[in-house]
Amino acid sequence: MQTSNGDGVGSNKNSVNPTNDARHASNVGDPLTESQAEFWYLVECQGCNELAHSLKMIHDLALYHSDIPFDAEEKSALYDLKVLWEGFEQMGAKA
Repeated sequence: MQTSNGDGVGSNKNSVNPTNDARHASNVGDPLTESQAEFWYLVECQGCNELAHSLKMIHDLALYHSDIPFDAEEKSALYDLKVLWEGFEQMGAKA
């Protein structure tokens, strides 16, 4: 489906990470690489709820407590932070 400006519904040409669509995620059946395993170890050591809280705080500080104007790239980065903290919150709720 296309929007009125011709972009597809899922398109995000201003995204900092052009592969932010979940359909591009790794196959769940693939084994973790060493760096991925180290990352998940750090996440588990730090705690999902703590990481979610920290990411939300950084997001809110940047968005609500600064006078810096945001363009599309910065707005996309703030949205990426929101996606991460919500993901960590969900992971923490399941633990």
